[in-house]
Amino acid sequence: MRIVIQRVSSADVSIDGVVYAFIGVGILILLGIGTDDDIEDVDWLVNKLNSLRIFNDSEGKMNLSIHDVKGQFLVISQFTLLASTKKGNRPSYIKAARPEQAIPLYEYFIDTLANTSDTEVKTGIFGADMKVSLLNDGPVTIIIDSKQKE
Repeated sequence: MRIVIQRVSSADVSIDGVVYAFIGVGILILLGIGTDDDIEDVDWLVNKLNSLRIFNDSEGKMNLSIHDVKGQFLVISQFTLLASTKKGNRPSYIKAARPEQAIPLYEYFIDTLANTSDTEVKTGIFGADMKVSLLNDGPVTIIIDSKQKE
């Protein structure tokens, strides 16, 4: 499982020209689910997200978690995070999980994130054509891969 997280001042996702979800201060999570992912990957990532200290304290140092700043999560499914560009010029998505595998893990990710924190979790719609807007704060952008644990 691979995520790209961005510390944001605000973010929203629109579907068919209508804002579907909006957050203020928080973390935008782009979530890619691979064919070899399972609930252990979800549990590891959720634990990491709940304890990650990427928000500035009063001295401008990244010492605060999303809980400390009373932020929100916005989770967007994005299979393209599993793209392979090793061969040719057209990305291959063979490592991305098919919907029948990915949807239950996506839903488990959202439920686990919501149930293990006091932070509001908002989402897009799995598989929808979404437009994501964000005001990246910092900018702070981090890639986390549950298989590499880094």
